Amino acid sequence: MNTPLVVAATVAAVVLAVLGGLSTALRRRTGTAHLAATGVLEVLLVVQAVLAGIELAGGERPAELATFLAYLGSVVLLPVAGLLWARSEPTRWAGTVLAVAALAVAVMLWRLLDLWAVTGG
Repeated sequence: MNTPLVVAATVAAVVLAVLGGLSTALRRRTGTAHLAATGVLEVLLVVQAVLAGIELAGGERPAELATFLAYLGSVVLLPVAGLLWARSEPTRWAGTVLAVAALAVAVMLWRLLDLWAVTGG
């Protein structure tokens, strides 16, 4: 796991959460800024997943491999699911959906890093 990439993805997730919270507070629907922020976050998450996959293929294995892989797969899919749900919910609450998904991603990223570091990966 790449710590600077985790930090960058966490920043992107927090920015998305703030955008979602603002759109809810201002009673606005999600727009292009939300889409772009989700795209940036997703790119960072896919890069992180590819790097983790390369390290796993290189022989490094966390002790809790199944848990690590479940988190890794989920963290990549969560922003997409949040965006799809937000786009299908054409009310001001769509921003809240994105904010919750983004905050969950931020927490999951640090849990992934913890799983990798603690288990000697």
